[in-house]
Amino acid sequence: MNIQGWAEIALTIALAVGLGWPIGIYMARVWEDQPTWLDPVLKPVEAVFYGAAGVGSKPKGQGWIAYAMSLLAFSAAAFFFLYAILRLQGVLPLNPQGFAGMAPDLAFNTAISFVTNTNWQFYSGESAISHLSAMAGLTVQNFASAAAGIAVAAALARSFAANRGETIGNFWADLVRITLYVLLPGAIVIGLLLAFLGVPQTLLPHVDAHTLEGAKQTIALGPVASQEAIKQLGTNGGGFFNANSAHPFENPSAITNLIEMVIMNMLGFACVVAFGRVINLKKEARALVIIMAIMVSAAAAGIYVAETQPTPALAAAHAVTTPNMEGKEVRFGAPSTAVFAAMTTGASDGAVNGMHESFTPLGGGIAMFMIQLAEMLPGGVGSGLYGMIIMALISVFVAGLMVGRTPEYLGKKIEAREMKLCMLASLILTASILGFAAVAIVYPIAMKTVSASGAHGLSEVLYAYTSATGNNGSAFAGLSPSPYWNVTMALAMWFGRFGYAIPVLAIAGGLVTKPKLEPTAGTLPTHGPLFIGLVIGVILILGGLQYFPAQALGPIVEHFQMLAALKS
Repeated sequence: MNIQGWAEIALTIALAVGLGWPIGIYMARVWEDQPTWLDPVLKPVEAVFYGAAGVGSKPKGQGWIAYAMSLLAFSAAAFFFLYAILRLQGVLPLNPQGFAGMAPDLAFNTAISFVTNTNWQFYSGESAISHLSAMAGLTVQNFASAAAGIAVAAALARSFAANRGETIGNFWADLVRITLYVLLPGAIVIGLLLAFLGVPQTLLPHVDAHTLEGAKQTIALGPVASQEAIKQLGTNGGGFFNANSAHPFENPSAITNLIEMVIMNMLGFACVVAFGRVINLKKEARALVIIMAIMVSAAAAGIYVAETQPTPALAAAHAVTTPNMEGKEVRFGAPSTAVFAAMTTGASDGAVNGMHESFTPLGGGIAMFMIQLAEMLPGGVGSGLYGMIIMALISVFVAGLMVGRTPEYLGKKIEAREMKLCMLASLILTASILGFAAVAIVYPIAMKTVSASGAHGLSEVLYAYTSATGNNGSAFAGLSPSPYWNVTMALAMWFGRFGYAIPVLAIAGGLVTKPKLEPTAGTLPTHGPLFIGLVIGVILILGGLQYFPAQALGPIVEHFQMLAALKS
């Protein structure tokens, strides 16, 4: 550890928060269908989409059930479209590599993975995905799934802003506007910047190089920069190459590494800022941003400390002062890897610039715990905001129990219906993570393809279902693809996305009809240090109660085994 490493972590998080602020102000205008500086170019394009759908220039608002059904219908159609592309890529054009179509179970897993914004990959991108599949399939879903998540956040914001309203917006209009006005311009700018900084953008399948020894080396190429841009901006995380952002073509330098870390969290913070603008309560939104920044900073610090401690292998080599560089790129070192890991697991991104399985037990355990906290810190685009709102609602409910008063949050009374839905959303994630993991570790067919045994084997299984349910996509590795893992992890991804989003929309549907109340002397302030501490406490206690027993049998016991090896 050194001051340079700590400064690197602080700078990265500060840039993500700082850039998220103006983008959030702009995004609020998009959510509210207000004029933007892109209107002269994009309004005609937007009108074309509405005309094709036959909904007119001003689509009608939807209740929460119609909004939820639209979300599910769109996601189901996207799944079938992507599944067909992956199965048929062997006979489709733009396949210069000559790749065959994916196996049914792998295509099923991959299609659900990208539709749910998870981007878990049980394949090597450079040796399994054609250019058409990458561009028309995966990259399209990188936009669509991210826009769908932000749309749910926009609907929730409108429900808090409304005073006895009836609708929470129109899903199709939100999807179009968020894609056109937020994601597409951002991805174009970032893609061009990455291409300028050395990330390949070409339709060539590969290039042949000749080494100094005279051998021939085939280097895979493709439209990397465009996919990399939306991969990080939309917190998707799927890599064009198997090594993901540790690959020098996806992440060539320290500058691109910084850009990728910042943009993977930027829109997560921006959504919170936009939420505050829509409800006209900027201080309350600022409190949520502070909570997110504190949590991701604490995780980055914890991983950095863990990864700069001696390990048994280092001690045996008499190099106890050297950071744990196993699985890390020498280009980035321990601090950049630590903050990248914290920011990718604190968001539903999943991109990696090092191997999480090679982290020390505590370093890997912290990364896993960040995903288990519903990735709200700052979370995925949209999903981080509504995950944080769920925790805020639980916090004001707990505070209300303490003082014997009906809880309120942002001018809306929080009653039994809202709390039941909050607990349903939280428990669905827990049941998916722990339920699927519990079945896998006692099922011989599942464990046959797990490389490790003991505590680390449990960590591999637990991380896999945590990543799938949390729609993250990063991995501990160690799992070999099989029909069992492909199917069960796809189900976990689906539950993690829609088992959480649908209760959130139901909460929005209830809140939108309620009157907007003015604060009184008995209203709990939700913008100061007391509330910030309360929410952080609820997040940690709830996460601890749900996941500490499993963590204790995996990363924590492995940590003590490592300490015992050091002493011996």
